[in-house]
Formats: sequence, C-alpha cells, structure tokens
Amino acid sequence: MPRMAKLLLQLQAAADRRHGGGGLGLGLGPAVRRHPLTPRHTPAAAAGRFALFLLFLAAAATTLALALTMHRHGPDDPDAAAAPGASPRGDFAVVINTWKRYALLRRTVAHYAACAGVDAVHVVWSEPRPPPEPLRRGVLNCTRRGNVRFEINDADSLNNRFRPIPGLATDAVFSVDDDLIVPCSTLRFAFNVWQSAPSAMVGFVPRMHWLTDPRGSTEEYRYGSWWSVWWTGTYSIVLSKASFIHRQYLDLYTNKMLPSIRKYVDENRNCEDIAMSFLVANATGVPPIWVQGLIFEIGSSGISSLKGHSLQRSRCLNAFSAMYGHMPLVATTVKAVDSRRSWFW
Repeated sequence: MPRMAKLLLQLQAAADRRHGGGGLGLGLGPAVRRHPLTPRHTPAAAAGRFALFLLFLAAAATTLALALTMHRHGPDDPDAAAAPGASPRGDFAVVINTWKRYALLRRTVAHYAACAGVDAVHVVWSEPRPPPEPLRRGVLNCTRRGNVRFEINDADSLNNRFRPIPGLATDAVFSVDDDLIVPCSTLRFAFNVWQSAPSAMVGFVPRMHWLTDPRGSTEEYRYGSWWSVWWTGTYSIVLSKASFIHRQYLDLYTNKMLPSIRKYVDENRNCEDIAMSFLVANATGVPPIWVQGLIFEIGSSGISSLKGHSLQRSRCLNAFSAMYGHMPLVATTVKAVDSRRSWFW
C-alpha cells in the first residue's frame, strides 16, 4: 500500500476512535450511524468527508501510476523485467557529435563539462585527420575535472555518433550536436524525466510521421517538421541532436540493427536520428518523451538547412518502415514540463 494511503488510513482510524465511530463504510469497520437530527456539517462529519476525499485522491494516484506502468511495458511484456535501470551513480555522459566547427566545439564542451551530474564528455570525431593539437589541448583543458575524451573514428559516418563507447561509466547518454546548448538546469530536469522511463528516448526536439494519404490503400509516410508538431501537439520522434538514451541502444544500433539501415544512412548522409527512433520504438513499443525547455542553437548551418531536407526525411521514413516490415513509431501528445519554470499549466 502506498505510504500516503496508509498514513491516511491511520489518521482516519485515530479520528474514529476519538469520535466513537467506526470506519468509512468501505470495508474498514462498522459504518457510523448518523442520528436523524445530527447537523450535516458537524466537525466530525466534515473531517470524515475530507479524509474520504484524500483517500480517493490517493487511490486515483495509485491507479494512474499502475496504468502508466502497464502502458509502458504491457501486462505480458517479456522484456518488462529486463528493462534498463537508471544510472548507478545518478549521473550521465554527454556525447557530442562534431564536424569541422572547432569554435562551437570548444564552447559546447566547456558548457557541458561544467554541468552538475555530467560524468564525462565524449567528443565523436569522424574527420579524416586527427584533432589538431591546439584544438585538442583547448578542449581537454577547458575543465579542471579531466572528464573530456575524444572518440576517434577511422571512417566518416553519421553512424559513428551511436558507436558503443569503451569504458562508458553511466547508463544514461545525452546525445547532442556541437551547435546546441542546453542550460544545465534544463538538462538536469530532462535527465530526471529519463530516469522515470529509462527505456524511452527523452529529448527536446520533437518531430512526427504522417500518412501521406490516410484513406489510401498503401501506407506511405511524410516527415512532419516542428510546425506540424506545434499545430497538432502530436509527435512520434525526438531527434538525437538533443536527447537522452540508454547506453544499450548504442550496442543495438551498431551490432544488432539491420545493416541495410546503417548502409542507407552512409549512402544518403542523413537520417541516423530517425534510425535510432525506429530502433527504440521497435524494441519498446512505446513513444518517446518530449521535454519542453529553452535550448540555444549557436550554429547557423547543418544538414537540416539544405534544400530538400524534408523530402529526404520522408524517403527515410518509407525506406526504414519497408526494411522493418511495419511502422514501429508510436505517436503521443505527452509533454514533460518543469512546473517551477512554467507560467501556464
């Protein structure tokens, strides 16, 4: 029994003993027999109704929590017991994907390395040449904690951002681009949300997949940008440019996911984030979680700024769903908001 419900029952029992009554008529003892002339709003009666109201709230909260748990895993989900847990020390790693934007990289590394709860910052390096020595020294020396590492890759591939990291000490991984700053307090709130659902992707940048023709006989999809999310309040993807994932998905992406998907990403130089969303949704059967928070893009260029980007993303959706044999993405309207920083509820 939840602690709050038990406490309320104890308080009600004590009140009953003081007023010579029984229980609340809910199987807790003999019900109180009210005299016909007893005023309806005596202090004892008001206290009983208030306690009943609190018990109802506690029961409703417990029911809601159970329902959410069942929705997340399902009553017969064989993987529910093996669902990943939270990081053992309550911290997380930051994995920054970078490409020839050295000034931005120095700035983002310095920011994330200073955030409380960050165990280490890993820079995914995929350029043909090793990091220039001035850059390496500047990045490694941007913090006194010594928690910054370069992860050097031999080949240039967007898939490298999801390669397993040797010696990774945390379960939680925050994947982020080198041109995006998430304030430390906002980042910590998102990590707390991830800890409540460590099998899910938890991030700041939502997107949606839509049926091109909902009434058609074939399932063809189009990519919904931020404006479709803003207009409908519905999303099925959080981009890995700023999202938490469990480290087990790095191994699944690199070693267990269909090789044809990684090949598609390499050939088209796009959609590794959609591929990760497909992987997580297919493994869990649940939607991602969008965290509302102020984030800052400090760069002005990238793949998303290229002409035809949305069309290319739509092609990715259809190619990946064909490879899986179904559409694993799950739509949702749930949004995590830090009420301490929100004016409107």
